[in-house]
Amino acid sequence: MFSQTVEYALRAVCHLAIQSPKSCTTEEIAKVTKVPTAYLSKVLQGLARNGIVKSQRGIGGGISLVKTPDELTILEVVDAVDPIQRITTCPLGLKSHGENLCPLHKRVDDALAGVQEAFSKTTLAEVLAEPTTSFPLSESVPSQDVDE
Repeated sequence: MFSQTVEYALRAVCHLAIQSPKSCTTEEIAKVTKVPTAYLSKVLQGLARNGIVKSQRGIGGGISLVKTPDELTILEVVDAVDPIQRITTCPLGLKSHGENLCPLHKRVDDALAGVQEAFSKTTLAEVLAEPTTSFPLSESVPSQDVDE
């Protein structure tokens, strides 16, 4: 249902959220998220262009989130790289349908609206804080201890 670009963007921002506020290199993100570095670079450029991440060159530089994980929604990430395409007119181009969607396409659009709504109400912090034995990007649940 979602493109590879969306999947890779979500993996990248999850890693950045886990590391926040620390910056990460593209190579580090690629290794952890299992995304090809060249593809990830393009995904990160799209995220930067749309105000999701920022990059800083030089010593101590890297990629980091613009917003905190509790401010950034899943929908913002999706919209930054490959927005959900709602159905506003007949996908078949039938002139008799125009903007009056048939029952099939109306239901598909309703489902897309539901996904948009759910993603707009879900922050990265909520996803990462949800109790689970399958933690994003990890074989195990990370320790809650902070070593800083």
